[in-house]
Amino acid sequence: MATFPALVSPSRTTCASLRRQLQVIWDEIGEEDGDKDMMLQELEQQCLDIYRRKVDSSRKHKAELAQSLADGETEIADLVSALGETASFPQSKRVKGSLKQQLSALKPALQDLRQRKQARMIEFHETQLQIAQICAEIEGNDINTVHPTIDECDLTLKRLGELKSHLKELQTEKNLHLHKVSSSIGKIHELSVVMSIDVSSTVADIHPSLSDRTQSMSISNGTLARLTKVIQSLRQEKLDRLRKLQDLGKTLMGLWDLLDTNVEEQEKFDHVTSLVSSSLDEALRKGCLAFEVIEQTEIEVERLNALKASKMKELVLKRQNELEAIYRDVHMDIDTDGARQTLINLIESGNVELSELLSSMDNQIANAKELALSRRDVLDKVEKWKHAYEEEKWLEDYEKEENRYSAGRGAHDNLERAEKARILISKIPSMVKSLTSEVKSWELERGRSFLYDKVKYIAVGINVNLLDLPNCSVFTLLSF
Repeated sequence: MATFPALVSPSRTTCASLRRQLQVIWDEIGEEDGDKDMMLQELEQQCLDIYRRKVDSSRKHKAELAQSLADGETEIADLVSALGETASFPQSKRVKGSLKQQLSALKPALQDLRQRKQARMIEFHETQLQIAQICAEIEGNDINTVHPTIDECDLTLKRLGELKSHLKELQTEKNLHLHKVSSSIGKIHELSVVMSIDVSSTVADIHPSLSDRTQSMSISNGTLARLTKVIQSLRQEKLDRLRKLQDLGKTLMGLWDLLDTNVEEQEKFDHVTSLVSSSLDEALRKGCLAFEVIEQTEIEVERLNALKASKMKELVLKRQNELEAIYRDVHMDIDTDGARQTLINLIESGNVELSELLSSMDNQIANAKELALSRRDVLDKVEKWKHAYEEEKWLEDYEKEENRYSAGRGAHDNLERAEKARILISKIPSMVKSLTSEVKSWELERGRSFLYDKVKYIAVGINVNLLDLPNCSVFTLLSF
């Protein structure tokens, strides 16, 4: 325990001197010895109380310093652990010296650790704030309501590195979302331009920020999902319009063929017919699938259909004329009057579609052409046969003329013709044989009789002159 030296300085009053002065004064006053003893005891008690209070105060101060020292050491330990700074601040024995000396030695390290913690907290806050904001953007939440919570027990560089790595991954994901959103908006723009749809209102309906550049563009999963849905909807709408316009284009071309529409009129709808064979991805021209284009095409189809109805009789009879011409050319016969009357009755009844009727007649024409082609070889032989018999008749008449050898004009030509006629006439038997074989082959192959202007072919002798037979065509032959 510390001892207090006696106060011997003459300039300073000591307790003993004061006590002596007090004794002198009391003697002069005449105080009783008992009273003196009592007053001295009171003074001693007051001194003890002062000392005791001082001791208590000092003990309390010591405890406070010890607690501050302990708290500082604990805080240092916590900071070292939280910051992962064990290597920089290894645990060591307490510095020797008084409590104040120990606290003085502790304060610089504690202050340094606190500053490091503050700096690290700022890094953590910035990193976690960016992470939280990107997550909010991706999830579609308000980034202004983000308040990240920092775990102050783990502020290590390892944890910070993990957070920064996660942040980098999220930034990559954000960039991917940005690319997807931009790409999706581009696709919507491309589809909308083709169909003349307002792009701004379309993307604004998905999210206002997509058309308002003053806002941060939404890149959330929900926005991406809605963009994808709108693209699918627009592609389906584009496909529906393309198919409709392709159907209208095909109808137009069919009507043009039926009505013999001039090229100038057809060119007005080149933008429609050019899409007839286009795929969905090939239809890219601005406004080519707009509602206005479809409506204009529908109006034109309606107009041509009305015109087609007014020309129905003309078109059908034109096909009938073509059919009759084919039959006449190859000496086949049909009931033209009956066929025409039947067609007129169908047209006037209104119970038949023009396209179906014309398609049926086109099939008849195609069949007639095929049948006519199959008869061509036979008919060629008939023509040669007919010519041979005509030459035979001429030769008979020529040989009856007595002056055929005169030197008149054309006599030489007649002599040459007569010589050629004799050679041709000599071939008639082989012509008949070949023709007969050809006809029989034709009939056998098709299972029907070969008629020539309604008359059936009959095998005959070669000396019959067909041209002289009454009420018969050139192809009527008498049998042997």
